Amino acid sequence: MTVQARILDLLVRLREEHGLGYLPITHNLAIVDRLCETAHVLKDGRVVESGPADAVLAEPEHPYTRALRDAVPRLA
Repeated sequence: MTVQARILDLLVRLREEHGLGYLPITHNLAIVDRLCETAHVLKDGRVVESGPADAVLAEPEHPYTRALRDAVPRLA
């Protein structure tokens, strides 16, 4: 198991046990898929897409969101 996977597991467990919320800022949509209920995609400092994370990842409307998603093989 990778260090990143272990840290994500820990964050998920802490969220569930303590009702925590996170605001990850990342280009890695695998992290968004694992941690987030809502996603806001920014390009050049502007929100280009926003909504439930599962919907944004499953059917992105903006080309930048699609490019980010397609960079993560397991989400494509």
